[in-house]
Amino acid sequence: MKMDYHKNVLANGLRVVSYRMPQRESFSLGIFIKVGGRYENSQNKGMAHFLEHLLFKGSRDYSCRKIKESIEGVGGSLNGFTSEELTCYLVKMPSIYLEKALNILSDMVIRPKLSQVEIKKERTVILEELKMYKDLPQSYVYELLDELLWPNQPLGAPIIGSVDSLLKVDRKGLLSFKNNYYNASNMIISAAGNIDEYKLDKMVSRIFSSLPKRKDNVFIKARHGQDKTRIKVFHKDTEQTHMALGFRGFRRGHPLRHAVGLLHVILGANMSSRLFNEVREKRGLAYEIGTAVKRFYDTGAFLVHAGIDNRKVPDAVSLILKELVKVKESLVKVGEFNRAKEFYIGQLRLGLEDTMEHMLWIGETTATLEKIYSLDNIINEVNRVNREDILKCARFLFKDNNLNLSLIGPLKGAEDKIRKGLNLS
Repeated sequence: MKMDYHKNVLANGLRVVSYRMPQRESFSLGIFIKVGGRYENSQNKGMAHFLEHLLFKGSRDYSCRKIKESIEGVGGSLNGFTSEELTCYLVKMPSIYLEKALNILSDMVIRPKLSQVEIKKERTVILEELKMYKDLPQSYVYELLDELLWPNQPLGAPIIGSVDSLLKVDRKGLLSFKNNYYNASNMIISAAGNIDEYKLDKMVSRIFSSLPKRKDNVFIKARHGQDKTRIKVFHKDTEQTHMALGFRGFRRGHPLRHAVGLLHVILGANMSSRLFNEVREKRGLAYEIGTAVKRFYDTGAFLVHAGIDNRKVPDAVSLILKELVKVKESLVKVGEFNRAKEFYIGQLRLGLEDTMEHMLWIGETTATLEKIYSLDNIINEVNRVNREDILKCARFLFKDNNLNLSLIGPLKGAEDKIRKGLNLS
């Protein structure tokens, strides 16, 4: 499947990447900034996320209400997100409104008001958001796991920040953070859908050319050094126990990145996976179980997550570990390996049919890997992965001195048994 991606770089370093999909009635547009939670320290933790919230509260040319009505009033949708490494502002709209969308997003990013009144209101909102995550064990368990995987460093701290750091946020700090990180050389404009790429280039140049060029944003690199299994249990009277098991893994651009993706499919990406079949279908030990892969510039993680019957936690954890041992002791069978490849590629094909997913795909890869991968690129890379690569991944990941486990539930009577059973040897 040939994909002709268009790329343009302004003199100040800002990059524009786009993909024309003329058969669509819509387009999706995003402004990516290379800054997120890991660019912060304990003093300003949560600043990137706080700033993202405030940019929707009004800019020089658009009030908060006008921003929403201008997008939603023509059937569009508007959103934003902050991750560990990126902040993004995005819209999806009917194809005739490209210029409107770019004008609104760019004014938000370049000329936000950051009013004292809105800062005060949004601080209250974000503090409530923080409480909400604490009250959701299926979310909070990942926060506990991150603290185990990357202790005492930005990558292991919550993106939203802490009560203490949020209370310190003020307009001066927000403006300084924006001026430091929201610069042209760290911005990517990404678009996909029924658009004219060259028209987009001209509009972006008109709006963004005056922004100064600066050095690349710099984050604190991840530190490793685990020498034994780590476990954190948060005792709470929940109806089921929430588990997150994590192993530090491969950086985003690692040669084994697709192999670990296939390992994820084999172990827990769908209802055909080993963990779903063994833990839920055969033994009924968990309602929800699956795996996930985290990828960053310089590190990564392989995760196993589950919602477990409170009475069966030791048995479930033990069975999960046995399945991880199996996949590092012998090659996966040819049929299972081929099905994993087909699923992996098939999911990518389906995702890239959507303008929003395609925009996010090319924007994120440009921001983080300085490259746009086509579907053909990925298929060729995946087809070069062999079963030995899966084995290599499993043996690298699943070791006792790389095992991190967080649990939330009423586990006071079972904690010792769980600890004694944590063994991947």
